[in-house]
Amino acid sequence: MGENNNFEEQNKLPELKLDAKQAQGFLSFFKTLPHDPRAVRVFDRRDYYTVHAKNATFIAKTYYHTTTALRQLGSGSNGLSSVSISKNMFETIARDLLLERTDHTVELYEGSGSNWKLVKSGTPGNLGSFEDVLFANNDMQDSPVVVALLLNFRENGCTVGLSYVDLTKRVLGLAEFLDDSHFTNVESALVALSCKECLLPMESGKSNDCRTLHDVLTKCGVMLTERKKNEFKTRDLVQDLGRLVKGPLEPVRDLVSGFEFAPGALGALLSYAELLADENNYGNYRIRKYNLDSYMRLDSAATRALNVLESKTDANKNFSLFGLMNRTCTAGMGKRLLHMWLKQPLLEVDAINSRLDLVQAFVDDTGLRQDLRQHLKRISDIERLMHIVEKGRAGLHHIVKLYQSIIRLPYIKGALERYDGQFSSLIKEKYLEFLEVWTDDNHLNKFIALVETAVDLDQLDNGEYMISPGYEAALGALKAEQESLEHQIHNLHKQTASDLDLPLDKGLKLDKGTQYGHVFRITKKEEPKIRKKLTTQFIVLETRKDGVKFTNTKLKKLGDQYQKIVENYKSHQKELVSRVVQITATFSEVFENLSGLLSEMDVLLSFADLASSCPTPYTRPDITPSDVGDIILEGSRHPCVEAQDWVNFIPNDCKLVRGKSWFQIITGPNMGGKSTFIRQIGVNILMAQVGSFIPCDKATISVRDCIFARVGAGDCQMRGVSTFMQEMLETASILKGATDRSLIIIDELGRGTSTYDGFGLAWAICEHLVRELKAPTLFATHFHELTALAHQKADQEPHAKQIVGVENYHVSAHIDSSNHKLTMLYKVEPGACDQSFGIHVAEFANFPESVVALAREKAAELEDFSPAAIISDDAREEIDTVVGSKRKRECNMDDMSKGAARAHRFLKDFSDLPLDTMDLKQALLQIGKLKDDLEKDAVNCHWLQQFF
Repeated sequence: MGENNNFEEQNKLPELKLDAKQAQGFLSFFKTLPHDPRAVRVFDRRDYYTVHAKNATFIAKTYYHTTTALRQLGSGSNGLSSVSISKNMFETIARDLLLERTDHTVELYEGSGSNWKLVKSGTPGNLGSFEDVLFANNDMQDSPVVVALLLNFRENGCTVGLSYVDLTKRVLGLAEFLDDSHFTNVESALVALSCKECLLPMESGKSNDCRTLHDVLTKCGVMLTERKKNEFKTRDLVQDLGRLVKGPLEPVRDLVSGFEFAPGALGALLSYAELLADENNYGNYRIRKYNLDSYMRLDSAATRALNVLESKTDANKNFSLFGLMNRTCTAGMGKRLLHMWLKQPLLEVDAINSRLDLVQAFVDDTGLRQDLRQHLKRISDIERLMHIVEKGRAGLHHIVKLYQSIIRLPYIKGALERYDGQFSSLIKEKYLEFLEVWTDDNHLNKFIALVETAVDLDQLDNGEYMISPGYEAALGALKAEQESLEHQIHNLHKQTASDLDLPLDKGLKLDKGTQYGHVFRITKKEEPKIRKKLTTQFIVLETRKDGVKFTNTKLKKLGDQYQKIVENYKSHQKELVSRVVQITATFSEVFENLSGLLSEMDVLLSFADLASSCPTPYTRPDITPSDVGDIILEGSRHPCVEAQDWVNFIPNDCKLVRGKSWFQIITGPNMGGKSTFIRQIGVNILMAQVGSFIPCDKATISVRDCIFARVGAGDCQMRGVSTFMQEMLETASILKGATDRSLIIIDELGRGTSTYDGFGLAWAICEHLVRELKAPTLFATHFHELTALAHQKADQEPHAKQIVGVENYHVSAHIDSSNHKLTMLYKVEPGACDQSFGIHVAEFANFPESVVALAREKAAELEDFSPAAIISDDAREEIDTVVGSKRKRECNMDDMSKGAARAHRFLKDFSDLPLDTMDLKQALLQIGKLKDDLEKDAVNCHWLQQFF
């Protein structure tokens, strides 16, 4: 029991205090709740919260890491296990469930006894009413999106109707596209949109295709929500959208009529998010067509392999690209935009260069950069504030925050106007012209005037947000009346002190409390002096240690009047606050545009800050369209690895040249830096297409429409997918989804199966990539035999497509011959790797000497072992090619196919023998005859001779 108390002490577990009647009422209510395995139901008991049944066990194990937190409510078979949660703990749990885990929904109930009602519910995609809890003390990292899918399977694949809603930005989107059996397009859309939840029609869970889709959702960390099929309907959709979307109905109707399945998905979303139930949404939404090809596509494997987004296991923020690049200074807005940009890199050369020009302007002019960053630090999260204003949930402090952000704009404008570098016309066109319009008297100056007249700004220093009494005559009159009463009460206090012959304040105090309003108070010591007057002229209210409280009819009358005026004043204030909030909402369009402009400036400034503050500065890449130019990175580094304190990074060149080294096979020892090298190329290209400078000495990049990365598979046994299966699934999506405009990064393929299978697969995949897909590829491998691909020439196989553009590279390591010591050089050099480093690495890891010696012996034995006797000439030729000899093939294709047919006949005759009815002697005779016949036929066939 002692341990239990100690636990409660540590976690400040509130006590579960319910009397028997309340407990009974609650138990009967709890039984009526419908079963929902995903919902975590929380009950608000005013000063603490509780969860029950399976939820209680889940919370105890997950957040308290012990089941000793569980209490029993009720007794016997009716009992309900329960956990109580403090207010802080509730916020932590809600934040984790809705923002991190994305596999539960949260419901909050209020009430007592058997009378409870659901007051808030939230899902990972629709945070809804929990926003104030989730973002009370921290920025909103990412605005969640709910997607709905409607699938239509046909012979040639599957047509996907996709629609999405971003509830924070108030955007609706529609898309329609063909997809393959791996749902590669759906996956890249889920990644690009930061989707947290996906709606699917209920019946769709049965087929195999849908199992694949469920796997894709799990891989992307998206919660699946099944809805009835009849919710995916288009009836009244255009009318509903007419209410929600800004502007005329015609363009909305035209947009929707261009899709076959996406409108049904959108219908399901509107009813799920209950957008029409909230009138604040009317006229505040935008609708757009989402085009899969507008951005570089990334699937979940690539975002993981390139460490694009933060992970909870990161040792520090520089482990991820987002963590490293996030140097934004606005509250939250810049962070969210960077999040989005990293998942939506650009494809148009002009758009990329426009971002790079601005970054260059900020890199070149340190003064401008530092000035702007100083001003942006004082900008609040305008996007979130406006979201609260439009929802009608804002208070005066939200309005003041907007005002304090807006009054920084002249300083930002001034800093931009002082810039006179080579990009001044771009800065003018991108920023100054807009700021000029938005800050004039018809726009934000109007808002500033509103706040300055309406809000009592002098009171802000005391932390009070009040409407200024001068804002409206009625409020002014109430204020004057309140002040007059205060004055009268003060005079009465003075008068009474002199009547009682007590010093003012020191002897006779005037108190204001909730119980009695205004009262006089004297200490118990003074009481005997004036006891007589007290009993005759005053009403004594209470006598306590701190003195005697008393009043008279005059004070009571004035106090009551004062109380009434204060109430009136408060309710009038409240009305005026809501009026000010409504007026602020009419500026939503300007604020929306402004938040877009400021967050973009913030992200580009943070790119410039990163580029210039790294120990080795970043450079601006040259960008060419995807069908021309090569990918050449000189002295490239991995931005996240070089940012770790203990790393002294060795730069490397990468030259992917069309027709020459477009496909690179990289061999070398484990830990030699193969993985880091191939990943850093992907990361550099991604950064460049986002519009950032990159960690290189010099770089030219031909735009890539997609990065596929298959780097080290983790087991997914939870879903019954082995490492090898995972590897094959990811590779299959590369083979299906890649084009010659993609970039492919593959690390150690074929690891999860036997050496021969693995090598066979790796070879076949390489050949397919080189011959069919022709995408620039970095293929790191431990199969040294793959390097033979670079020597395959067309004369060996006249009918096959020629293999061109394959080059071998290796990561070098130095072995000291005198002591066999290995030193990794981390340099990537041309040519295949000629040594097997496994044993040296084992030595490096301090294996016992006897084990290392035995390994050397065995390896030497295997290298000397000649497999010539059991290997076909065809296979031997492949080995000869590997070792560089050019022996001519002794048996042609014709010879092989004749021989194979004869061998097949031999096997068939053998399988036809009735062995179960023959005795041993008979059987051996028959088999001997079959063998002799085959041997005779083999005289004219080289291919068959190898079997004798």
